[in-house]
Amino acid sequence: MKAAPFEHVACQTTAQALALLNPDEDLAGAVLPCSGTQSLGPMLNLRLAQPARLVDVSRIEALRGFALQAGALHIGAAITHARIEDGELPDVTGGLLRSVAGGIAYRAVRNRGTVGGSLANADPAGDWVSVMVLLDAQVVIQGPRGERTMAAPAFLAGAYTTALQAGELLTGVRVPRFGAGARWAYRKMCRKPGELADAIAAIWLDPARGVARAVLGAPDAMPHAVAGEAAVQALRSPAAVAQVLAGLGITDPVNVQWHQAMVRRAWLDIDRIPS
Repeated sequence: MKAAPFEHVACQTTAQALALLNPDEDLAGAVLPCSGTQSLGPMLNLRLAQPARLVDVSRIEALRGFALQAGALHIGAAITHARIEDGELPDVTGGLLRSVAGGIAYRAVRNRGTVGGSLANADPAGDWVSVMVLLDAQVVIQGPRGERTMAAPAFLAGAYTTALQAGELLTGVRVPRFGAGARWAYRKMCRKPGELADAIAAIWLDPARGVARAVLGAPDAMPHAVAGEAAVQALRSPAAVAQVLAGLGITDPVNVQWHQAMVRRAWLDIDRIPS
């Protein structure tokens, strides 16, 4: 099947994109931003999405850049997974960002797929969704009323649902710089390489920053963050993992076992790193 007819506009500036996302004319259909279209493209072809206009932000230089800020790295929304994988950006997370980027789908997808597009799509099985919840990253949003920021767990309101309001555009994300001696682990289970994950476990221990966080990712709803040294250490017990999953409505024995296995492997990775 082919996509229904739509208008495609390749924007050169954020201001142009926002103007097109807030049109003066009446359009018989939705107006959607797009970048790599690795998720939106199949939806268009299946006619699960039938917008009147696509506002392409992939060529906006302001969204393709990055900047080191006070204690954080700002990643433009249109930066591709491949650029992170290839080390074009300074990895303030001690290798976490680059490792995760290299494990997303296939290289052809990583060449086009973007960080902002992944977060805006809000697929619970998406890698950046779990990573940004783990890091409690700040999502940067621009709209008709100016710029605002939100913590990733609040921005990701549910499966395929975000806090973006009509006419707003996700322009970037701010990732915290890890402290000296920080340890991390990221494990995911896929039925075959390149597929979306069926279970994700991620751990971040950062004594210098006073941070201990873990995430159970790829449930039916949004990834679940566990914060605090005692709570995170408790996840060494499979029973504790099962209890957390039960609170999320996940009781299927196979699904529980998948997550328990990923958490166990994540802890093995953590314990191999000198503290």
